[in-house]
Amino acid sequence: MATSNDLKNGLVLNIDGQLWTVIDFQHVKPGKGGAFVRSKLKNVLSGKVVDKTFNAGVRVETANVDKRDMQYLYKDADDYIFMDLDSFDQINISTQVVGDNSKWLLENQKAIVALHEGNPLYVELPVTVELEVTYTEPGMQGDRSTGGTKPATVETGAEIQVPLFITTGERVKVDTRDGSYLGRISG
Repeated sequence: MATSNDLKNGLVLNIDGQLWTVIDFQHVKPGKGGAFVRSKLKNVLSGKVVDKTFNAGVRVETANVDKRDMQYLYKDADDYIFMDLDSFDQINISTQVVGDNSKWLLENQKAIVALHEGNPLYVELPVTVELEVTYTEPGMQGDRSTGGTKPATVETGAEIQVPLFITTGERVKVDTRDGSYLGRISG
């Protein structure tokens, strides 16, 4: 148990039997009335985001979430197989839990897996990953009508927007949060 004054980003709350992650919060002290905490909560399983207000000092139930360093091994039917880097135990994580992160997963990649009572809740990837461009159209000199970007497919199968000078076979750095191009990896 904690109080609403202890809220911080990343904290997982158990509200009415559902797990919610705090993604944003703000302590508010109005001129009249009691202080309160305005928060944005994301449902761990569905991904739905809601706004919730707590009175200051109200008790909130926190969920015990175990975050472990794991390594992605391979995809098997509908599951992704991860290995715990401490115990070397392998666990199956469903496609729903991995979600959009599957667009950036490469075999042997490290990730953080959050578990609650042994059940995987979500997979947290590094903020950036390095991927090889497997296909992109050659850029045409002087073509600036598209803002200087073109679509490119990376080795995981995801499609991203890259500058016109990127060619097939080059390695690029990608932001896993929004799929944006961050730069070319030289060498």
